[in-house]
Amino acid sequence: MLGRLHLITDTRPGRDVLGVVGHALAAGFTVVQVRPEDSVTDREAYELTLRVVALCRAAGAVCLVNDRLHIALAAGADGAHVGADDLPVSAARRVLGPHAILGATARNPVSARQAVADGASYLGVGPAYSTTTKTGLPAAIGPSGVRAVVEAVDVPVIAIGGVTPSRAATLFAAGAHAVAVVGAMSTAPDPAAAAAAFAAVLAAAPPSTASLPTPPSPPDSMTASTATPSPDKSEMSDKSGRLRLDLSGGGGGSRAFEGDGLRPSGEGGLPRSLGAGHAGGHAASGQGPAGGVA
Repeated sequence: MLGRLHLITDTRPGRDVLGVVGHALAAGFTVVQVRPEDSVTDREAYELTLRVVALCRAAGAVCLVNDRLHIALAAGADGAHVGADDLPVSAARRVLGPHAILGATARNPVSARQAVADGASYLGVGPAYSTTTKTGLPAAIGPSGVRAVVEAVDVPVIAIGGVTPSRAATLFAAGAHAVAVVGAMSTAPDPAAAAAAFAAVLAAAPPSTASLPTPPSPPDSMTASTATPSPDKSEMSDKSGRLRLDLSGGGGGSRAFEGDGLRPSGEGGLPRSLGAGHAGGHAASGQGPAGGVA
């Protein structure tokens, strides 16, 4: 079954991407979607995805990539998500193959059924509420709009857009299999506490019977072993079998995620716009600049 708490990364300046991912995984989030901003280069997106894949593997979680299917394939993610302006779902399915998880965006029962017919494994439905973390979105559909899609398909429906812990409870009650969280984590003064609040809401939520479609055969691709990263960036396991990640920067000096995966032991080699410690210490405190919730 696809997990019911999804974190979507916020790569806008000042966000502590890896720190927030670590707190979310520690609290029980089981799906992380890497969503690079348009300004993030493919190389930066690839290196970020490698790090998120490593954290997800260590936590037994799923890693997806928004839009950039080639990054998902190259980094060994579990799948990808396509929106209305990305590749059509049927084309994305051909690119990823039959075994990868493929999410698609839908706003109503008609588009939802079409996406599933074209090969979507799950649906991201929204915006459930208004949000400022992504521009150019249509009007919010509310919990009733989410419920209409839930009743039209059998695959998991993930509600997204303006999701807070209290709204998550409402969306679960409306039948959503899962909620996807962006700003309520990335802009939280205390991401660990925010993640714990979502976990508490899920613990009290009604059960979900939605499940991913059964693939035709066991997966033989889209695993971590398929990635072929540059050797100076990605030593991903130690002798104990626990996933570790070399964060050696251009100046030399090997760095790796510490055992809890919440902070790198050093400044690391992630681009300044994506790594911990950017924007005057927001990463160290767990607090980013004020922003909207998604």
